[in-house]
Amino acid sequence: MKSRLPAQEFTQRRKALMNMMGEGAVAILPAAEQHVRNRDSDYRYRQDSDFYYVSGFAEPEAVICLIPGRPEGEYVLFCRPRDRMMETWNGYRAGQEGAVRDLGADQAFSIEELDEHMPQLLAGRERVYYAMGLKAAFDHRMMDWLNRVRAKSRSGVHAPGEFLMLDHLLHDLRLFKSTEELKLMRKAAAISVRAHERAMRVCKPGLYEYELEAEIMHEFMRSGCQAPAYNSIVGGGRNGCILHYVDNRDVLRDGDLVLIDAGAEFDHYAADITRTFPVNGRYSAEQKALYEVVLAAQAAAIDSVSPQAHWNDPHQAALKVLTQGLMDLGLLQGSLDDLLAAEAYKPYYMHRTGHWLGMDVHDVGDYKVDESWRLLEPGMVLTVEPGLYIAEDADVDERWRGIGIRIEDDVLVTRQGYEVLTQAAPKQVADIEALMRATL
Repeated sequence: MKSRLPAQEFTQRRKALMNMMGEGAVAILPAAEQHVRNRDSDYRYRQDSDFYYVSGFAEPEAVICLIPGRPEGEYVLFCRPRDRMMETWNGYRAGQEGAVRDLGADQAFSIEELDEHMPQLLAGRERVYYAMGLKAAFDHRMMDWLNRVRAKSRSGVHAPGEFLMLDHLLHDLRLFKSTEELKLMRKAAAISVRAHERAMRVCKPGLYEYELEAEIMHEFMRSGCQAPAYNSIVGGGRNGCILHYVDNRDVLRDGDLVLIDAGAEFDHYAADITRTFPVNGRYSAEQKALYEVVLAAQAAAIDSVSPQAHWNDPHQAALKVLTQGLMDLGLLQGSLDDLLAAEAYKPYYMHRTGHWLGMDVHDVGDYKVDESWRLLEPGMVLTVEPGLYIAEDADVDERWRGIGIRIEDDVLVTRQGYEVLTQAAPKQVADIEALMRATL
């Protein structure tokens, strides 16, 4: 499938990356591998995010070489050749002509010629940028190519003397979203909002968790998404206290909450939303009390997002509100400062308040720079997702047990402060209850 991003976007990304690399360098990026699901059936193919970021090329069995200053061309792509029989069975291929014509490659070769050409492309380079250690089989091929270049040293052929991880340069670029990228992320967010609203409308006691997942997937697929951004979490009752619950097999019971953490992936860009709502359409007094604490914590965390704020500021803001809320409800005793210092909240809140978001749901980018929390800057996108999870065996009054709540939104850092990309998904108690009284 052709990317919805303009070709110029990928050209600019490659140029920016090669400017950071400098002349005398080469970057090598292999495509994601295909994986067998069972026997003759493969999992649906999804391109490696780094590979796609610099190319917009979604086919397997491909390798990119970026070589700044190379007279014959700086962008070399190895890919599958056109093959009428294979295309009849498995779908169209770009081939070498398409790689140059449609994808902006300066040169394109068959993937079958990789071993022949790669030593030539490495020869004379000083530095190799490559994610060593992620793909063992490709690592072995890389070392073979280097040894073939080194074997020609007596003939005056110079082999690269330095290996560098490509991640540091490429992932810093990916951290800052362009105007075109944000269009796709807003689309993914809007689709995800509709999916959560659909689940709220159809939810009722007696349904199974997987039936709500099916409603979510229906909205994703009918809106042009090939897959969710991650395995959807639909946890009713005590299952909402399991952070990464994905079985989605249990019946939804009257009087329980259901926690749904689900996001669409639209043209390789992710959304990530969590909402927690009552199966029967009305929060109990205890559910509402805990929910309002989490909602207030999220509001405080989001309000702390701004340029020049530190990455950790939203987390600290959420912790203060959550801990104070637990004190007010009698679930913690002591002073706020002492409880925060002792991390007394951890039995009920054991994860951080967010992560980067982009092509991957847990997107790339350093959280610390020189051992200090990174400053937020315009163009970064993060999630804000505080929660409270009162396990069934928690040492608290029985009325609080088995309640799991998380509220998550996607937040763009702007020059003025922030924009909540997923704001349209209902999260106020009154709004959720009103929506659940409506029908499809």
